[in-house]
Order: sequence, then structure tokens, then C-alpha cells
Amino acid sequence: MSVSTACPSDGVRVVTVDHPPVNALPVQGWYDLADAVRAAGRDPGVRCVVLAAAGRGFNAGVDIKELQRDTGYEALIGANRGCAEAFAAVYACEVPVVAAVQGFCLGGGIGLVGNADAIVASEDAVFGLPELDRGALGAATHLARLVPQHLMRTLYYTSRTVTAAELLAHGSVWRVVPALELMEAALDLAAEIATKDGHLLRLAKAALNGIDPVDVQHSYRFEQGFTFEANLAGTASRVRDTFGKEA
Repeated sequence: MSVSTACPSDGVRVVTVDHPPVNALPVQGWYDLADAVRAAGRDPGVRCVVLAAAGRGFNAGVDIKELQRDTGYEALIGANRGCAEAFAAVYACEVPVVAAVQGFCLGGGIGLVGNADAIVASEDAVFGLPELDRGALGAATHLARLVPQHLMRTLYYTSRTVTAAELLAHGSVWRVVPALELMEAALDLAAEIATKDGHLLRLAKAALNGIDPVDVQHSYRFEQGFTFEANLAGTASRVRDTFGKEA
């Protein structure tokens, strides 16, 4: 598991996740990501953060195999709390966060980009919540920030995905570019944001969060309660145990 940071230009901090093969993060990985994003936002020299990932996909959510190895609930509780920490870190980051998304953005990936301030995506990017196929619930809070309510519900119930082009049509993605141009496009947007006064940007971020119609942190934790209920009932483990065994 690797979370690295870089400063490619004045005022811009890039936080990159690299956890092969598919960036499905273990419990500690979510906490590491949260720490990196918070540290970037606290740096007075940073005016915009770019959240990126190495490899063929942005994020495949929680490490299901870590949950399968645990005979109790420690890993589940850790994943719930870790995801909540990472999502909150992106949302509450003191400066704007631009998500640079390539390939798959699933499960926890939706939690990250749904809490970002702007999204730049590659042409091959797909977004979705396969939670019902993984014995889990959650991140509908964040998918609802990307698509209208009825589409969100349909995607949630079916575990289907939507493309970057479809999200662009809904206005939730800023730009869709060829894969090789993704980081350049994300950094261009971040650099433009970073030309603004740092103090005003921080005030603007706090103001925009303050007028949100939904308390995303409370809403997501509410969803997670049903994930835990499904585990206590045995439903989650029954469904989760089919992961990786599909024909």
C-alpha cells in the first residue's frame, strides 16, 4: 500500500494512491489516504489538492478479501470507519480537491469523488456502486451528488455503472479527456484554482460546505448502520462469500 504526495506546481499538492492490482484499499489504506489529504489541506502553501491513483483504475473500493479473512467484525468496523475518515478528509479538506479518475471508480471510489470539489475523468472511466453484489451498503450519499435521485436508485439496485461521458452530461464531471491527458487536464484545473488567494479559497470551501443541503458525513454513517445490520443477520457474509467466484 502506498500513498504518496508531490508538489508539481506552486500551490498544488497531488495525493496518489497506488495499491495493486485494483486499488481496493485495506483498512489501513483508508486511514493513510485520509492523513495525506488532511496534511495537504493544512499546509498554508497549498491552494488545491489533486486526488489521483496509479494503475488501470482509480479505486475499486474496500478490500473484500480482507473482510473475508476476518472471522469476526473487526475488519468490517475498521473498513466502515476508515472509509468514513477518508471520505470526510476529502470533503472537509481546507482547500478544493480535484479528483483525477481513470478506469474503474467503484464503491469507495464513489465516496471519494462524490466528496471532491471537481472531477476530471478519462474517456475509459466508469462509475458505480456494486455494493449489493458485495454484501454491503453505503455511498448512495455520494452517488446522489453525481446523478439525479431516480438514476442513483436504479444504479444502486442494479449495480450498473455509468460512463464519464454520461456524468459529463449530468454536469458532475468537469472534463472528459483521453487517458494519456488525464493528469495534465487535472493539473491544469488545479493550477487555475491555485491562482486564487489562499485565504479566500479556504473561506469559499467552508462556505460551500456550509450550504450543502445534505450533511454527507452523517448521511453516510447512517447508511453504514445498515451494512452492519446485514452482517449481523448473516446476509452480508453470504453474499460477500460469492465474491471472486462468479462464473
